[in-house]
Amino acid sequence: MRLPAVLGYGFRPFFLAAALAALLLITWWAASLELHVPLATAWPAALWHGHEMVYGFIVAAVSGFLLTAVPSWTGARGFAGWPLVLLVALWLLGRLLVSSSAHWPLGVTAAADLAFLPALAIMLLPPLSRTRNRNTPLLIALAALCGANGWFYWAVDQGYAAYAQRALLVAVDIVLLLVTVIGGRIIPAFTSAALKARGGTLASRALPGVNTAAIAVMLAMVTLDATMPDSRPAGACALLAAGIQALRLSQWGGLRTLRLPIVWVLHLAYAWLPLGFALKALALLTAARWPAFWLHALTVGAAATMIMAVITRASLGHTGRPLVVSPITVLAYVLLTAAAAVRSLGPALPVPYAVVIGVSAFLWIAAFLLFLWVYTPVLLTRRVDGRAG
Repeated sequence: MRLPAVLGYGFRPFFLAAALAALLLITWWAASLELHVPLATAWPAALWHGHEMVYGFIVAAVSGFLLTAVPSWTGARGFAGWPLVLLVALWLLGRLLVSSSAHWPLGVTAAADLAFLPALAIMLLPPLSRTRNRNTPLLIALAALCGANGWFYWAVDQGYAAYAQRALLVAVDIVLLLVTVIGGRIIPAFTSAALKARGGTLASRALPGVNTAAIAVMLAMVTLDATMPDSRPAGACALLAAGIQALRLSQWGGLRTLRLPIVWVLHLAYAWLPLGFALKALALLTAARWPAFWLHALTVGAAATMIMAVITRASLGHTGRPLVVSPITVLAYVLLTAAAAVRSLGPALPVPYAVVIGVSAFLWIAAFLLFLWVYTPVLLTRRVDGRAG
């Protein structure tokens, strides 16, 4: 029996799942804040929001990326069929139980949710280990994300909201570490390829040690946020991270890609890393209150924009379409960037906080509605070149 196209490759169901989660979770969250629509969770509302944005939205996107990238890295057959169905079902089960956690024992919800990342790793490990691929250490990041999720559930069970929040902060740091590692590989490579296709070149200006320093400072950020969050050492590390990430980004020729939206959006997403860490440093090292929402510069700005950049590109490339985004997709990039700016910097403006929440949520929802409008047909139909996948 021929599989539906949506089950033909790992990116298809998980990119759709990520976009739908982004749309539904923020709609529900904003409605709960602005219209007092109830949440069916026994957790503090902010913990539900933070957890699902990481382990619902972000993890779905990361899963789709890895299930597509690993076959490309290793030459193995792509993930498809019933194993993919079961993995998607496990992710969905976790989301359903978390979203209705008031009706279930915490252990039931935790068991289902915590099972997903190990199941993903089990699928990815064989091709990576057979080829001794250099990307195998990415599985450590999945294990760390799972560990942070376990820490979160322990804290919720014990009633330690502060520790649960710390576990989510560590999970965000791990995601940003993935952005640092993967972004550092794909952004210069895609930029160089795009410029070469247009008759230009990207001169190599990589300074020795910058890539290693960027990864090292992110590992330090994970450690400090796990042990000493909101401290001056964490602020100092954030300041160092801002400088190193800005230096790294400056080497990749982003200004030469302004006519190539599918490329400049990658640079734009990465630019939120130094900006977000600079805001974090200001918040932790000074008495300034306006940068207090630095976390959203890193989550909405860096993580979500990088996800949007990667899933639009991968959806086109892996369905046999030209790597040229439509004006609607460009508008989605702009709206998501505006959502990040409003959410992270809007509280500094003399407007009610409810307005900031409402405007940023509207921009976010509009961005992912546009993505689904353009890419749902792409992800649900077969490749245009007739190849499998």
